[in-house]
Amino acid sequence: MQVKSFLKLNKRKWLYGLIAIGAVILVAGSFLGKDRAKPAAANIPLVRTKLIGSADKSAAYNYAGEVRGRYESQLAFQVGGKVSKRFVDVGMAVQAGDILMRIDPKDVNEVIHSNSAQLAAAQARQKLAERNLARYQQLYAQAAVSRSELDDYQNAYDVASAEIRQATAQYEQGSNQLGYTQLVAERSGVVSYIGAETGQVVSAGETVLTLVYDGEREVEIHVPENRLKELKEQPECEVTFWALPEARVEGRVREIAPMANALTRTYQVRISLVNPPPEVNLGMTAAVKLKQGAHSSVPTIPLTALYQTGNQPCVWVVQDNWVTLRVVEVGLQDNDSVQILSGLQDGEVIVTAGVHKLQEKQQIQVIGIQ
Repeated sequence: MQVKSFLKLNKRKWLYGLIAIGAVILVAGSFLGKDRAKPAAANIPLVRTKLIGSADKSAAYNYAGEVRGRYESQLAFQVGGKVSKRFVDVGMAVQAGDILMRIDPKDVNEVIHSNSAQLAAAQARQKLAERNLARYQQLYAQAAVSRSELDDYQNAYDVASAEIRQATAQYEQGSNQLGYTQLVAERSGVVSYIGAETGQVVSAGETVLTLVYDGEREVEIHVPENRLKELKEQPECEVTFWALPEARVEGRVREIAPMANALTRTYQVRISLVNPPPEVNLGMTAAVKLKQGAHSSVPTIPLTALYQTGNQPCVWVVQDNWVTLRVVEVGLQDNDSVQILSGLQDGEVIVTAGVHKLQEKQQIQVIGIQ
């Protein structure tokens, strides 16, 4: 009996012990479940988003420029020397045939005198050779001299005639150089640059003056490389002037430089002006605004919103605080934004910050909307 009582008592102790252990496990599991739930909520990434809408349409770009002449000529002397007189100033209007600058002609005059003396000597030698030839022709007719002697005097006369032609050419060249000591305007225009002053020694071909010819006016602007495609596709533009706030002139891209400037890395672009008012003068500050083109009505998003997967640009689209990766087609790029040609619709929300810590079908927490 005692043995049976003892066994019953041990069974109860074991039963109570198992119940106690189960209770402990349940309590510990509840605490562990709470501790695990907290990190799960804490792991939801924080992101910034942007709403795609009509307010995000890209605006036309403006470029600052300067009014220039369609035709400009950099003038230089054809001979070297010291500048003795300057007759014009920057901004002065000149007419065709006006003398702009003059070089001291002293050295050129000396060359002309030397060539003149050489010409006179050649003419004297020719006269002597002509008289000798005439005498020997008479002697040859009388059979007093041989044919070879007559040929010698004939050759001397021919050489003297050639020397005259040479001396004449040198004299005329020197005379032309005397005319080259004066820089003359071939067409009417405005002086825009002067690179030499009185007393300065210049060489032949060195630019000393720039003349902008009368006629068509243009606006010169400088465009970064990422805007060239837009200019080529939409060459029409509107030009305004700082000094003429009421003037609106139609313009068109006429010329785009084939190479970028080595310092600024921008491309020089010339804008032709259609019927500009007469008040538009050289050097005026102008603003060129491109007209709405094919890529001007598409939304733009920050560059930080792009998520590259291989060669495909993508964005994270937000729906009910869950994200989905979507492939988009990008267009022109600005300093901190890019155009989206296809892949997004108005009213959709995309992630603009924190794109690299997201995964497909992941829950997010929005901390700011642009």
